[in-house]
Amino acid sequence: MSRIGKLPIDIPSGVTITVENGIVKVAGAKGALEQVALPGITIKQEGNQINVTRADDQPDNRAKHGLMRSLINNMVIGVSNGFTKKLELNGVGYRVALAGADLRLNIGLSHDVTFKIPTGITASVEQNIITISGFDKQQVGQVAAEIRALKKPEPYKGKGIKYQDERIIRKSGKSGKEK
Repeated sequence: MSRIGKLPIDIPSGVTITVENGIVKVAGAKGALEQVALPGITIKQEGNQINVTRADDQPDNRAKHGLMRSLINNMVIGVSNGFTKKLELNGVGYRVALAGADLRLNIGLSHDVTFKIPTGITASVEQNIITISGFDKQQVGQVAAEIRALKKPEPYKGKGIKYQDERIIRKSGKSGKEK
């Protein structure tokens, strides 16, 4: 039995979950999400808990069991609390500012880069720290990864966009030849 898949999901107050025709719908204070149930996986609501079970011990169903439970749990956490990712700009002259609903980044290129924030995601800027927040964990992570990909941190001076808790392994520069 899957260690993650067999754990029940507690439903906090203010969150409603419906399972109809293989589609799981979760609604809460932050928004509403839906996910198609994977084949071979059954989802049952018992009181204020959700239980995820699998039909048999086929390797494919075993792999999907924990995944489906994690997806539903992330949906419940997202509509009740939400998710955030923080990005940090490092480098001389690197700046970021909000321009309406877009991010305007000055990251050492010949022009400013404008990044459009998708719907369902909110961004805030404080000094050189960008905070991405939303109720869909996958979308928050994807937007943060796309912003980071604009200028990945380089290993010599650490210049670029990195996650706030990310550690950059630094390289030493040229050692020069000895006489």
